[in-house]
Parts: sequence; C-alpha cells; structure tokens
Amino acid sequence: MSERPEAARAARATLTQRTVIGDPATVDLRGKVDGAWSDFRTALEAALPAMPVGSRLTVTLDPTATGTGEAVYDVVLRVLPQSVVHADAVGNAGLPEEYRLDRVAVGDLVALGWSPPGVVEETADRFGLRVPMDEAPGVASVVTRTLRDVYGAPHPAFLTYTVSGDDVLPALGSARPVAAGTVLAAHTPSSAVAAYDIPLEEQVRTVVASLSKTDPDALNPDDDGEFSVRAGSAMVFVKINDNPRLVDVYSPILTEVEPDERLYERLSQLTQRMPIGRLYCTESTVWASVPVFGRDFQPTHLLLALQVMTRLADELDDRLQGDFGGKRFFGEGDKGVSRAERTGMYL
Repeated sequence: MSERPEAARAARATLTQRTVIGDPATVDLRGKVDGAWSDFRTALEAALPAMPVGSRLTVTLDPTATGTGEAVYDVVLRVLPQSVVHADAVGNAGLPEEYRLDRVAVGDLVALGWSPPGVVEETADRFGLRVPMDEAPGVASVVTRTLRDVYGAPHPAFLTYTVSGDDVLPALGSARPVAAGTVLAAHTPSSAVAAYDIPLEEQVRTVVASLSKTDPDALNPDDDGEFSVRAGSAMVFVKINDNPRLVDVYSPILTEVEPDERLYERLSQLTQRMPIGRLYCTESTVWASVPVFGRDFQPTHLLLALQVMTRLADELDDRLQGDFGGKRFFGEGDKGVSRAERTGMYL
C-alpha cells in the first residue's frame, strides 16, 4: 500500500470529523483553517476572469513543506480564447509509485468533475476540465477541494503558485506566490517575510518575535538553542535541528503521566482532528509536535505551526490533565491521578 493514498484518505476522514464533531479543543482552529480555504477559493474565483488569454496559473502543494519528496501535486489553469478556462491536474503517470493515488482518490477526482487523463484535449496523462469562463466559481471550488481533500494540503499556506504570460501575480489568500528570487507572503506580518539569503536561525527568530510582539534582537535562545513561547498554562518550544534540517515546534503537554491504552487511543483521536502535527506519549510525557522543513524554509509555515501549537497546547493540557492526571508546565498544584481514580473516565 502506498503512503500517499493513505494520507489522502486520512485528509478526507479529517475533513468529515471537522465538519460533524464539535470538539472544544479544535473548534476554533477548525474555523481558522476552513476560513483560510474559503478565502483561497474566493480569491481564485476572482482571479480567473482577470487573467488575460494565454496566461497560465500553476498551483502546487509545496513538497519541501509536506515531505512528499519528488512527488509534485499540482493543478494548472489556463485562459483560452473565447473566454474558456482549461484546467488539468496531476495523475498517477506524473507521480512516483509510492505516492500515486488509489482508486478512492481517483474516484473522488472524477466525482469533483475532472475528466480522466487524456479525455479533455491537451491533457495527455493529466485529469482535465474545460468550461466557459462564466463557470469560474465552479472551477475555483473544484480546484480548492482537489488540493485539500484529494491531494491532502492541510492549509493554503502549504501551497505555492506561479503565473506565466502575465507580469502580475494575483493574491490567492494565504497561498504563497513565487516570483524569481523572491518570497512573497502577504498574510504574514511584514517583519516575518524573509529573503532566501537570510540564515535560517535569523528567519526563525524573526517569526517567533513577530508572534511574541517583541523585537527580534531582544529574543535570545536558551542554553539548548531553543526559543520558547508561553501559551497560558503550556510552554511551546522552537528548535532548529540539523539532521534532518527542520524546525521543530513542540510542547510537553503533560509530564508524570501513567500512560495506558485509553490515553493512547485519545491521543490518536485528537491527532486525526489536527490539520497538521501529532500528539504522542513517551517516557511518561505527552508531547505535541509540528515539524517545519528547514530546507527552502518558508516563514509562513512556521507562523502557522506556532499558531496551531500555542492554541492547541493551552487547551489540551487542561483537558487531558483533568482526565488522565499528570502535570502541566505551569500547573501549580497539579498531581498525578492513579489508574483507580481514572476508572470510568470517558475518552
């Protein structure tokens, strides 16, 4: 079984859970993520009619941020004469074997309105779609759902896009336009926008300082080279790792926990509801972690990870401590709860 079809199925399952499960720990985060996708779809809908004939817009799930290696999941949109929109999306012929779409994902593409590879003119081995420009809203919706539900993009901030045939790059919500030698990130605080030649350490410092509303020069790492951000009763750490090159945003949600099967099941359920990152328990500590790739680092990805983690850690440490005991980072008076005391507690 290939890895990517499993990821696509997980993304669809997560979407369903976000829609029908009002978990207090994720409801606000769900709204932010859904809102970001809505902004992306609306912006794409507006951008298509403004594109001149012959221009090409390519939207790509950034492989350096998602860990998909050589697999490039993309959608290309072109404006043809007589106000026609042509779109094509990558299929299995363009993907490495381990990242190819399974039958469920292929069926989802067809259900969204894509024609199988080669059916639409000039699509070759890619899924195709060709409609009049007045159907641009439908095209924007299909593209958005393809990137999110089928290709598994957790947030528009993980998308990059380029435009050829036109000197103007439209703003597509929190997706990142890529122009020669420049990183553009309109949704990121201006102080967090970084050029390629700035060292990773300085870019990380700038993003953390922006979130903390402090001057980057006043922000110093601890003896372990980590930056820290307090989030209520939790503490979030930001650390740069060299091998592999990534920025780890993590939090010790609870310490001195007595793990059991029910705790592991709870953490698994919560992880499925997170748009990015994971929860796990090791050595009597419950951890939350959201890694950000350091290669071709994008400040927007770190900013999103920090926003996710600060919100998540502050809410989950309270809820999990009440159910499973243990100690919060800033939980004065916290104490462990014995297995006997946990009898009958719900998941």
